[in-house]
Amino acid sequence: MSMDQFFEGGFQVPEIPKKSAKTKNGKRKRTPIEEATSSSDEGMVDTTAATEAAADSESESGDGMEAHKEQLAALKDKDPEFFKYLQENDAELLDFAEEADLAEIDDLSPSEDETTPRKKRKAQKEDSEDEGTNEVTRKLVQKWRSSIEKTHSLRAMKEVVLAFRTAAHMNDDDGKTYKYSISNPDVYHEVLVAALQQVPRVLQHHLPVKETAAGKIRLSTDSKKFRTLTPLLKSHTVSMHHLLENLSDASTLRMTLGSLLSVLPYILSFKKVVREVAKVVSSVWADSSNTEATRVSAFLVLRRLVVIGDAGIKEAVLKQTYQGLVKGSRNTTVHNIQGINLMKNTASELWGLDPNVGYTTGFVFIRQLAVHLRSSITQKSKDAYKTVYNWQYVHSLDFWSRVVSAHCESLREAESGRASPLRPLIYPVVQVTLGAMRLIPTAQYFPLRFQLVRSLLRISSATSTYVPLAPALIEVLSSAEMKKPPKPSTLKSLDFSTSIRATKAYLRTRVYQEGLGEQIAELLSEFFVLWTKNIAFPELALPVIVMLKRWVKSMSKKAGNRNTKTNSAIALLIQKLEANSKWIEERRTKVDFAPNDRAGVEGFLRDIEWDKSPLGAYVKGQRKAREQKSKMLEDARKTEDRKRKQAEDVEKLNADEFEDEDVEEVDEFSGDESDEEDEGEE
Repeated sequence: MSMDQFFEGGFQVPEIPKKSAKTKNGKRKRTPIEEATSSSDEGMVDTTAATEAAADSESESGDGMEAHKEQLAALKDKDPEFFKYLQENDAELLDFAEEADLAEIDDLSPSEDETTPRKKRKAQKEDSEDEGTNEVTRKLVQKWRSSIEKTHSLRAMKEVVLAFRTAAHMNDDDGKTYKYSISNPDVYHEVLVAALQQVPRVLQHHLPVKETAAGKIRLSTDSKKFRTLTPLLKSHTVSMHHLLENLSDASTLRMTLGSLLSVLPYILSFKKVVREVAKVVSSVWADSSNTEATRVSAFLVLRRLVVIGDAGIKEAVLKQTYQGLVKGSRNTTVHNIQGINLMKNTASELWGLDPNVGYTTGFVFIRQLAVHLRSSITQKSKDAYKTVYNWQYVHSLDFWSRVVSAHCESLREAESGRASPLRPLIYPVVQVTLGAMRLIPTAQYFPLRFQLVRSLLRISSATSTYVPLAPALIEVLSSAEMKKPPKPSTLKSLDFSTSIRATKAYLRTRVYQEGLGEQIAELLSEFFVLWTKNIAFPELALPVIVMLKRWVKSMSKKAGNRNTKTNSAIALLIQKLEANSKWIEERRTKVDFAPNDRAGVEGFLRDIEWDKSPLGAYVKGQRKAREQKSKMLEDARKTEDRKRKQAEDVEKLNADEFEDEDVEEVDEFSGDESDEEDEGEE
């Protein structure tokens, strides 16, 4: 309701009874105020019921904390807008309930209270409250650590959590006040270490977590101790969440993630907190500026959530992981390609932990990719294709190829005797990839086509699914880019592993044509080697052999086209394909089963290794040569980066020395001027 409607309803101020009147049969008489309140508007806050609850609570426990909490809970349910208004404008009223919950933790330390007299305990409590208003010192932190290590004190843990909340919000300018203040950097570090190391140990001591063989968590969340520790757990988790958002130090990030990993079983019932934690952890995992060890630590937190969480938590974690992957793969260079591949490989593992949830989330995201592809085809705008022809889209398709390849492997399914729930995703992934491959069939985007062909080759290799890739590669070979005579250029070779688009400077150049020919020969050989032992290999390779022979013949007749490197590579591939066809035909003549015998066809040459075939031996040698070449290029790149960094350091050092010399000259000049002033005064 609006504010005007709220005030038009009026207010009913009840009389607070000193003692709750009860009848003999245990039922209390309803007061006139209660009857009036029960017939009032349901949108108004039931203050009478809340007051009676407060009176009962006071008679039983001696304070009104429970009543205050019940009032706030009722207000949140009946008038969420007003509750939100209180959060924004009067947060102290709501924080009062949290502090009250934290105060109840003092009653859960029997190891200390059993041996301490009541008066002495009261004095210690007053002393601790007085200490809380002071600056946190090393002595105080050591006292907390000693109490936690010796007796697993919950009271000391509460103080550490409150100090940790101050440390986590040190650089905030929100105007909030906290119980403790920290100004010493060493004390700040000790508070962080104490909170991140000791809090999980205390929780494990008082609330032991048991994990089944299936990865399920057994934790009693209905106990009084857990309910009392709930605000403490929320406060500590929110502090770690805030710390992860603002940390930049690698070691502190790993320590925070390690502590969070131990706390995860205790916060599974706090769905909103878990979602926020998954969001910030996925951002740490996807940040290319973080070290590899830090990103792996973040991935372990995400994996742990998927293992121990329910279906809702798993789905939320998978969504945040995919969004982090897409966000972190916006720009791709030779420097961050390894980090992006690390993200794709680690994230693909999560989809196999629960294949049923993985299928539902994967289908939604693949459908989004299909919708983007359809819109780019149907829209007539000039830049519609850019929603598909970018690194994020290419990495997304490559990621889903890794998911289905990792969890729909033919050998694994044959051993288990059942197909993976993720296998139905193969068809949509392949169809969307083929559609994106031929969206813009221009020479500039041939590198993107090669990227997508490699993704489909991965699917075919792992799942034994035939995908017709030869026509897409023959189309590149027969394009005008490869038929016209090349022009000379001094450009260096294009790196197809980190490129999806060639600039116009590369078009019609010899270096670009040679790169295209090398990629076509490599991908065609990788495609046919998947079926090198298949009984139908001669029929599969025959059309491609005919087309390749025609292309080589047409290129040799053109006087202007003297790209001998590409011609020789294609001619060598033709020889290997023909040799492999003859090898299959020789062994096919010795079989004793009919073509309709499925078991015999699938078992054909099963005992022979793929690299023993003519084409397999050729491909194995080509792979080894490419690995050596890529290793040399990587070493050269690292050496170049090292030299550039040393040159930058030297330049920076020289600049600092130059600034120091300028400062000295200015100081000398200032000294002479002051001496002259002194002489003038004399």
